[in-house]
Amino acid sequence: MITSRENEKLKLVRKLHERRWRDKLGLFFAEGEDLVEAALHADFEAVEVLVAGEDVEPSLLAEISTLGHPPRVIGVFKRRASSGAADAALALWRVSDPGNVGTLLRSADAFGAAVALSEGCADPFGPKALRAAMGSTFRVPLPDFDVPAGSVALVADGGMPLDEVELERHSTFLLGSEREGLPDELLARCDVKATIPVKSVESLNVAMAGTIVLYERSRRSGV
Repeated sequence: MITSRENEKLKLVRKLHERRWRDKLGLFFAEGEDLVEAALHADFEAVEVLVAGEDVEPSLLAEISTLGHPPRVIGVFKRRASSGAADAALALWRVSDPGNVGTLLRSADAFGAAVALSEGCADPFGPKALRAAMGSTFRVPLPDFDVPAGSVALVADGGMPLDEVELERHSTFLLGSEREGLPDELLARCDVKATIPVKSVESLNVAMAGTIVLYERSRRSGV
């Protein structure tokens, strides 16, 4: 039973709060029974599994958690990209909010898509993104970022209305952060610029926009 906050296992989890240590060590941590179970079920290799009251004092586990309520378990896992094929992909350009990245991973999981992340995107294995994805991070393919020919760019305005785009003919959908949008060099690679018409607001949250596109493509494809 771990009773000291200076224990090396607890120090490791504290380090993994920071992306630079997750990248350097190739590790991440999952909080709570549901996320730990999801990682294990997806065959992510566990380095440590710390259970409150069994392996560590509950108060010490609570200290290293990012959750508002103390978790029963925290697991440390080796990081790897989820493998697998998908017939559609979201290409995210500098989407830095971890909640948006996690939500888009969950939507991609729901509709059988992959998610490609550019530099500047939030870490999908960070604690906030993991919570938002609710286990989908461990199942969704994470290929290298690319914008191939035939891609569709989602833009806030000025694009073809989404309902006029033949989504089933396209497989990659490019989305950028709401603040920065998409650079001209990426837009030039896309065959179509599409806009989701809205009322009363300038644009939709990027996670909502990506979810709508995946749903519409899936619906029209009869999947």
